[in-house]
Order: sequence, then structure tokens, then C-alpha cells
Amino acid sequence: MDWVRGEKLGNGSFGTVNLAVSRSQSSQIPQLMAVKSCGVSVSDSLMNEKLILDELKDCPEIIRCFGENFTDENGEKLYNVLLEYASGGSLADKVKNCPDNRLPESEVRRYTKALLKGLNYIHKFGYVHCDIKLQNILMCPDGGVKIADFGLAKRVGREKVGDSGCELRGTPLYMSPEMATGNEQGPPADIWALGCVVVEMVSGASPWRRFGLAELLMRIGVHGEKPEMPSNLTLEGKDFLGKCFTSDPSKRWTAEMLLNHPFVDDQEFDGTVTSKGRHHEDHASTSPRCPFDFPDWTITSLPSPEYSSKSSSWFLEEANSTTGSKSIPPAERLQGLVSDRLPHWDWSGLDDWLTVR
Repeated sequence: MDWVRGEKLGNGSFGTVNLAVSRSQSSQIPQLMAVKSCGVSVSDSLMNEKLILDELKDCPEIIRCFGENFTDENGEKLYNVLLEYASGGSLADKVKNCPDNRLPESEVRRYTKALLKGLNYIHKFGYVHCDIKLQNILMCPDGGVKIADFGLAKRVGREKVGDSGCELRGTPLYMSPEMATGNEQGPPADIWALGCVVVEMVSGASPWRRFGLAELLMRIGVHGEKPEMPSNLTLEGKDFLGKCFTSDPSKRWTAEMLLNHPFVDDQEFDGTVTSKGRHHEDHASTSPRCPFDFPDWTITSLPSPEYSSKSSSWFLEEANSTTGSKSIPPAERLQGLVSDRLPHWDWSGLDDWLTVR
């Protein structure tokens, strides 16, 4: 595949993301794509993501993959995965940019049904996404949503958190009880995270934003606490969340079961998105991938790319697609995990994290 690397869109734990422009005219390959790249020596996670996306290619609610290749750039050999370009940014961006930081329930229902379709497909193929959150749900030009970022996804039952070389996958603020207690992380964990996503869409903030990591683990894993139901949610919505927040993962409703719940069963995306005002309380939250990750960047909603004849390259009209986060020494960051101070969950720059293992 012949393509040209364009403006940098962001970078995270599994590589950098750039705009990619196809040089060939093909009905199968769009002119504009996103390319995720990393050094060949550290490409295992990205290669795994590409393989998973290939298996899930027929699901319209999952971001598409158009191929892979290797390039030599600036003396480094890179592994590249070409992905569908979602010009609308993430669902976190949409919630954050709403006048009151909340979505109307009609939109929440439509987006939730689309996410359930995607999760049902993922789970039927034997995978767990492991990192469902607003930042990993991308907005398409028609206003639809797609699940993205499969860098932490795994086969069901392949790994247990308690095994040697254990790895807690995902984001603490979306953590299920079985994750907090160190048990198997299977499809029910994705459903719990989906419930947290619904709470954020309705209320504009994470239900656990007030707690530090240690207290969060105690509340979810030991005391069995569940996220508080948003007061402005209908009875159908609260019942739906109750099915997502069942403490016993074996009794938690599956994506297939939830697709028949009254909250979403009559919802179909029709290309029309409305908006209405609600009371503002808090901003949409962002949060780390796992307990020992640190922020480096954030991606905001992306404008349409344009071509410069002078430089013969593609660029984004606005130069603020990435925003550097405040530099904080690692020792000070770690101190926040073991002291009485609450971590600042609402930091900008937490859409992706450097993974330390």
C-alpha cells in the first residue's frame, strides 16, 4: 500500500498516531486514514491489535484496519498499522464539548446500543477489549460511534491477573469487582466498564472521580460498592445500569442480553443527533490505563486535514491536536498513589499512557 505520513495526531503507550494519505485510487482504501506506528523492536502489542482487528473487520461498530507495512524513517525501522480515520474525535471529546457536559438520554441510548453491538461481536469472537472508556470510542462523520484501541485486548481465559508476571489491563475508574480482587478479566468486565461509560455520558463525570486508587480498590473489591445511579436517568436507564453493575460476573447481563433491554432495544442510529440543555456539575473525566501509567498527551476533536502545495504535505488547520501535559517528576506521581492525597483524575492528557512493566 502506497501512502504518505501526514500531521501527527497523538502518541501513546503503543506508538504514535499520524494522519495518512493514500497515494492510490481504490474503492477499498479511503484517501485519508490514521496510521499507528512504533519501532519494530516494541511492536508486539500493535501487531496483536492488528490481528484482532482483522478478525473483527466485518463489524460496523468497530474501527476498521486497512493493512500493515514496515518503513525506514529517520534511521529507524517502523511497524505501521493503517486504520479508519475518525474525524469527529472521541466520545470523551463530544461529552466534554457539550454546553453542560452531558448528553441527552436519546443520544446515550443510541450510542449505548451501538457499543453493545460492537461488544457482542468482540465477545462472540472470544476476545475481551479490556479498556472500554469514552476515550476509546470514536465519532464518525455521520455521528455514529465505533470502538477503537485494541492494544490491551486479549483472548478470553488466556491470562489471569493473579498469574506470575500479572498484568492488570484497563483503567482504574472503569474497574469491575473481579478485577479489583485479582480474578479473571473476561467479557463481564467490559460490560461493567460500559455501565461506567453510560454514567459518564449522562452525568458528565466518572462516578469514582473523588477517590484515590487504594480507596477505589477497597470500595469496589472489598466493600462491593457500585457506581451511583445518575438522578436524571429514567427508570429504564437505571434498570439497565443495574444489569451492568451486578457484582457477580456470572450473573451480570451479557452484551447480547442487554441488546434486548428496553433502554436500547428500539434505538437505531438515523444520522440525526439532537442536543438539549441540562444542569452542569462536572467535566467529563479522563483517567489512566492502569495503576502505574503516567500521562503524556491528549487528543482533542480533530478538524479536517488540508493539503499544502508549498510544502507538498497534508496538515491540520489547527495546530492544537495534541497538548502537552504538565511535567511532574515520577517520584511525585508515585507519591500520589501511596499518600493520603487524591490523584487528579481530571488531568488533561490522560487519553493514553506510558505502560511500565
